[in-house]
Amino acid sequence: MNVDALSQRLPELARKHGVPGGQFALRHEGATRTVVFGEEEAGTGRPVREDSRFPTGSVTKAFTAALAMVLVDEGDLDLDRPLADELPGLRVPDAAFGEKQTLRQLLSHNSGLPPGRDSDDLAHTTGRRYLADCARMRPIPVCGTSFSYSNIGYCVTGFLIEHAARMDWWEALETILLAPLGIEAASVTGHTTRPYVPGHAARAAQGAALPVRQTLPRVESAAGALALSAADLLAFGLLHTEEARGVPGLVEPGALAPMRRPVPGAEPFGLADGWGLGLSCYLAGDGSRRVGHDGTSDGTSCHLRADPVTGTVAALTTNADTGMALWEELTAELAAGGLDLAGYSYSGTGRGQRPEVPAPPECAGRYENGDTAYTIDLAADGGAVLRVGGEPFARLTVRDDLTFTMRETAANRLAYLGRFLRAPGTGRLEQIQVTGRRAQRV
Repeated sequence: MNVDALSQRLPELARKHGVPGGQFALRHEGATRTVVFGEEEAGTGRPVREDSRFPTGSVTKAFTAALAMVLVDEGDLDLDRPLADELPGLRVPDAAFGEKQTLRQLLSHNSGLPPGRDSDDLAHTTGRRYLADCARMRPIPVCGTSFSYSNIGYCVTGFLIEHAARMDWWEALETILLAPLGIEAASVTGHTTRPYVPGHAARAAQGAALPVRQTLPRVESAAGALALSAADLLAFGLLHTEEARGVPGLVEPGALAPMRRPVPGAEPFGLADGWGLGLSCYLAGDGSRRVGHDGTSDGTSCHLRADPVTGTVAALTTNADTGMALWEELTAELAAGGLDLAGYSYSGTGRGQRPEVPAPPECAGRYENGDTAYTIDLAADGGAVLRVGGEPFARLTVRDDLTFTMRETAANRLAYLGRFLRAPGTGRLEQIQVTGRRAQRV
């Protein structure tokens, strides 16, 4: 696709996927292009502006990781020191987490912590209580892969930053990282009064999009609170190219390099092709690597990609839960036109799947990680059903290598990739990994 045609194509894709509005920013071959389209809130007529801020969800984690790496570079944090030695709040009676785990493991999702906790339970939780609860969590054992995506791990990282910087996470982020980059972010957890765009539950077939509220509790801010423009994401992405000169007075060029270097053993199956210390890694069609992060908040979907070698950086913000599908279609069209941003298909479409097989009987059972529970029931026709929290969630199509695709029960649409994992040594099927999150058979 000719990138100059994006001003016409993006609104078309937005209508197709029921996305009320968004922004796309691209730095390529020395030129920067920005396209804005649609409305900030469906039906209001209020247009998206270049400086409109979209809740970025988990893209926040990349900023939290960069802030941690700045503190590592300054000697205020250590990547390999046990967490309990860095953070006294983890030293509580009956502690099971913190004595062996490190910041390096948190940033690369290798700590074995659960994916997350129920937001309603955290509305009034203090940081001290949250940390004490984390210390008592039992990390799941490593079986086949050590990667398990964890919001909790990044919340702990936020507390580490607060302890090292002697200021709260938001103040540290603004002072140390955002201000030097010229970014004025908003927060969905109330750190600022700056406005941000609402998310929407989109129903593309019906042409409807309903605004939804942000529900992230303040204690989990470091994992998902930022609201930013695509231009803000572009400014951050430019830090992660090989020609980046760092930020004077902030960070030297090499300090952030470990963020984009794949960590051995970090296998984020269903999320990306690899993971560094804070950035996900994606393979382009020619085998070269891109880095970035995807993020979904309540009714939003935002995406960042950077080519470390060429310096190309792209960012998309959308205010609908269907923005992911828009991103996948956009990156496929750009790649066909010669600009490969290495979009990752969460449903595995076009990635060359193995032959289908009946679900092996040993797959059936219950798998848990913290408050997250998956139950696999076998179907009479050889398929399998995934239940989350006891409720049917998806129909599984299993492959001969124990990977599977999921078709959501309610929406009847292809959703995500997953896989079953065998324990090293015994070969017993012990874990399930769904969108990068692992759970242990119980």
